[in-house]
Amino acid sequence: MGKQRRDVRSEDQWRVDSLYLSLKEWEAQFPKWGGEERESKWPEIGAFKGRLGEGEEVVKEVIDTLLCIERKLEKLFTYAHLRQDEDLRAEEPKKALMRITSLHYEFAKETSWIQPELLQLDEERLQKYLESPLLLPYKIYLQRIVRLKPHTLSQKEEALLALSGNALEVSRRAFGAFNDADLKFPEVEDSQEKKRELTHATYHRLLRSKDRKLRKEAFCAMHESYRQWENTLSELIFGQVQNHLFQMKARKFSSCLQAALFPHQIETKVYTSLIETVRNHLSSLYRYMQLRKRVMGVEELHLYDLHAPLISLQEEEISYGQAVQYVKDAVVPLGQEYQKELSFGFQEGGWVDRYENEGKRSGAYSSGCYDSMPFILMNYEGALRDVMTLAHEAGHSMHTLLSNRHQPYHYSHYPIFLAEVASTLHEELLLDHLLARAESKERRAYLINQRIDDMRATFFRQVMFAEFEWKLHSCAEEGTPLTPGLLKREYKKLNEDYFGPGVFIDPLIEIEWARIPHFYYNFYVYQYATGISAAYALFEKIKKEGQAARNRYLRLLSSGCYEFPLRLLQEAGVEMLKPEPVLSFIRHFDSLVQELDVLLA
Repeated sequence: MGKQRRDVRSEDQWRVDSLYLSLKEWEAQFPKWGGEERESKWPEIGAFKGRLGEGEEVVKEVIDTLLCIERKLEKLFTYAHLRQDEDLRAEEPKKALMRITSLHYEFAKETSWIQPELLQLDEERLQKYLESPLLLPYKIYLQRIVRLKPHTLSQKEEALLALSGNALEVSRRAFGAFNDADLKFPEVEDSQEKKRELTHATYHRLLRSKDRKLRKEAFCAMHESYRQWENTLSELIFGQVQNHLFQMKARKFSSCLQAALFPHQIETKVYTSLIETVRNHLSSLYRYMQLRKRVMGVEELHLYDLHAPLISLQEEEISYGQAVQYVKDAVVPLGQEYQKELSFGFQEGGWVDRYENEGKRSGAYSSGCYDSMPFILMNYEGALRDVMTLAHEAGHSMHTLLSNRHQPYHYSHYPIFLAEVASTLHEELLLDHLLARAESKERRAYLINQRIDDMRATFFRQVMFAEFEWKLHSCAEEGTPLTPGLLKREYKKLNEDYFGPGVFIDPLIEIEWARIPHFYYNFYVYQYATGISAAYALFEKIKKEGQAARNRYLRLLSSGCYEFPLRLLQEAGVEMLKPEPVLSFIRHFDSLVQELDVLLA
């Protein structure tokens, strides 16, 4: 039995008490920011309704009030979700999270009148507000609202849309409950007839096993478990796509893709060009598949073979302290101050919840709010992958820290399009550092192989997912039902296209779409591929140009959302409207495959 939360050493826990000392203190704060049972929870905002045309003083006051409450609600939410993730079985944090989540929806409904009332003002008055010195701190904030005018409805319609938000997310929440709590997997057997536990957490570990029978058993058992529920799961994903379709039509966009990308001023050609560019260069992935097949010595390379290590190397167990040192040393190119901030957060700063305990949320993430330090959830076990994960999440955390420090609250939330840039650049820096100190050919090959597999998963696989997501929404827009048969055919065809003739496409892969949580997000996954491409371009510039490129990069991390993401990347030296960053990344992938081929010859 694993360690209980109460037995975890304080130095191994994040300092969540820096937000609130206890749930009791959280409970005391909750009513102050809308948690009281009363007809209007936020009368201080409702008092401005119908008055936004009176002048810039009123507009400033309503925005000040709105952001103040929003900021407090964000702090309440952050504490509740961090506390729940410490032990998902604990009832009190779960109740707290449900209460603050519900309050967020109520806040969205009660403030939904602000944007349409502003946009109903005449052009002359709106322009006066945009040029007002009093409203200068909110100029970009207001410009973004004005930009949404063609897609903003009346006050009553906006209130209805806000009210529908919770209901429209039922498919996503139902999938989460089914996937995380209800679905159970059978035990699987290895080549020694030993039974192994199959769970979401153990699946990828089993796929990385040297035991081919175990890999196949895990692959088949995982997908067979989902196949049994294909009708239910196709209805759930159809429900989420219908949510996106409803929002698209209600807000008068031409497609679900345009609706998803519009808020951050990302042209649809960024999405479509990414898919087109990758499809034109799938030969790069095919070459790696051929190399993998040759090195593994198999007659047929199956999908369950793609995670198995190509190099038999006894992996050292890396302590948390050593992992911290590796990451600190890796970020030296980003400057002494950056390194110092990160070192503090890793250790005495209390950013990281380090190790697994009973009931703790699996995986890893970076979180936090404007009024907190960054928080990193880890389940550190001492493998090289854990070190890479620590570096990745630390990239997110430094991005959050710098954006919060240099931007006011309303410009501090960097867009998702930029979110994976800092995290992936950390990974590139770490790999570069580890390769520089690799003491043998085998060690170098091992590191390169692991990086290639990470790149395949984070880039090529995510682009395949993005194309599938695009197809789903296109079908829905045309009125085509998303039946299990259609979903399976489209998904299998994409696997055949992306992996090529060198890989045997196992029939059960046709149901893999059913277990991917990201298909319940809204055109999210492509940003992994654009993020890793932009990160590699910035990494190259920092290596070649030194301080000038580093300064541009740190400005990017400090920019929050004061400008749209494509413009911020452009200022940092990366032009994502052109295919070059994606092509450069593919060339990098090619060069690593070529070096691995030489090392393993």
